[in-house]
Amino acid sequence: MRFLKVLLWLLLGGVIAGFVIYNGEQRVSIQLWGGLVADISLPLLLIVVFLAGFLPMLVAYQALRWRMRQRFAGLERAIADLRAIPAPPVPRFEPIAQTAREEPRA
Repeated sequence: MRFLKVLLWLLLGGVIAGFVIYNGEQRVSIQLWGGLVADISLPLLLIVVFLAGFLPMLVAYQALRWRMRQRFAGLERAIADLRAIPAPPVPRFEPIAQTAREEPRA
């Protein structure tokens, strides 16, 4: 599984590097507030926009994983505490000795 993760990251890095090399000299003008104009490289703009959408979801996902790990740890501690409590002793019943029955007289 780790190999697949590394392969995926390498492929993603290769695609980004290829995009930057192919489109590296394209410039985009962005109209900002107050009449300001920003002249920025297209690959840099796309990477910034991608990260602006990806990072909040990544942070939310990591927070969810952390919260679930904390919840599971609490439940595992509770189960361990319950297993540590000794079970109450089972009452032992001794068999009743059978006595000789008296026959009814006729």
